[in-house]
Amino acid sequence: MGLRLDDLDRRIVALALPALGSLAVEPLYVLADTAIVGRLGTVPLAGLAIASTVLNGLMWVSNVLSFGTTSRVAHLTGKGDAPGAAAVAAQGLWLCAALGLPAAVLVAGLARPVAAGLGGRGDVLEAAVTYLRISALGIPFVLVALLGHGWFRGLSDTRTPLRIVVGANLLNIALELLFVYGFHWGVAGSAWGTVVAQVLTACWFLVLGVARFAPPVWDEMRRLLVIGRDLFIRTAALVGVLALSTSVAARVSAPTVGGHQIALQLFTFLALVVDALAITAQAMVGTRLGASDIQGAWHVSRRLLRIGAVAGFGIGAVVAATSTVVPHLFTEDAHVVHRATIALALLGLLQIPAAIAFVLDGVLMGASDFRFLKWTTLAGAFAFLPFAAAVLAWHRLGIGVIWAGLVVWMTARAAVTMARFSRGRWTTLPR
Repeated sequence: MGLRLDDLDRRIVALALPALGSLAVEPLYVLADTAIVGRLGTVPLAGLAIASTVLNGLMWVSNVLSFGTTSRVAHLTGKGDAPGAAAVAAQGLWLCAALGLPAAVLVAGLARPVAAGLGGRGDVLEAAVTYLRISALGIPFVLVALLGHGWFRGLSDTRTPLRIVVGANLLNIALELLFVYGFHWGVAGSAWGTVVAQVLTACWFLVLGVARFAPPVWDEMRRLLVIGRDLFIRTAALVGVLALSTSVAARVSAPTVGGHQIALQLFTFLALVVDALAITAQAMVGTRLGASDIQGAWHVSRRLLRIGAVAGFGIGAVVAATSTVVPHLFTEDAHVVHRATIALALLGLLQIPAAIAFVLDGVLMGASDFRFLKWTTLAGAFAFLPFAAAVLAWHRLGIGVIWAGLVVWMTARAAVTMARFSRGRWTTLPR
């Protein structure tokens, strides 16, 4: 499948490569946590696995703010309505306060029952609760950063968020090394390092003028909330499958959930790598449909889908080929390494349908086809349930069946979304 570089390809690359860095903001925080905390032992690593499942889930759900902002700003930009695009960001800042502060309180207050519900016991539970309660402080600032990402993407500017992300992640790694190994704060030091980096990231976006203060405009806020409602359900269904997979692994054994944590964090990171193309699709398709350029939207979508398929195949091959090596970067426990190797081999296979599903998600979001994404993602979650039930009934099936279920789940998502794309109704939806 050869790819010839043309003007459209260069435009895609110019948007997608910087988006690759900006999308990785929270997963890179947690990947750094996993590598640093993994050296402390299996118990802290298992505690982090549970805590990061909650935090990654919250981040994925909160991405509705970023996705909704990108689609709305791109559409208004395509129409030539610059004041309207600026107003979207101002109203989004009110939503950050309205959603972020209660979420922080809930995560801190419910840390123990939530961690226990995901399978945490004994010292593993204590490590998870510690990490969650500290990390709750950063939640409102994460929302502000997500708003900033969405606004810049809607303007087809992915370079500015990249600069911010690079600085934040370098600071995060330095602080975690200092707090964990220099001050000997353990898993709490890892959480504090991440929170400080999140606060400074939000401040950076605000200094750049992402959102100026403006009184609430209820019509615009209501529009964002309707978009957010559909995206919330869609993303909650995605997160629910991943959370269920961690909960099942935690009920099998500590080494199983430790190996699952390594593979799941790499899955999250790699998903966002491919999602750089989805963000590009969302911005480019939204802008073209805003300008009533339907043929342009089709052309961009097909090209991105082709590039995504090639990228998924290449990434999957690398993951599978390195599945015996990568676990040693995170832990020295032989039992954890063995289980992580199995999961990573299946993660490599999963990359091809994931690339197709994520690119098409971006296309349909750019077209404001949010209701379809909501219902089809919710229905697709049921594909994983038989695999989860089988492992709960027969623990010896272990991590291999858990990840086989995730492969089937993602393949089902890709097939249904491709059918929607091929019919073309997304090009004529009201926006």
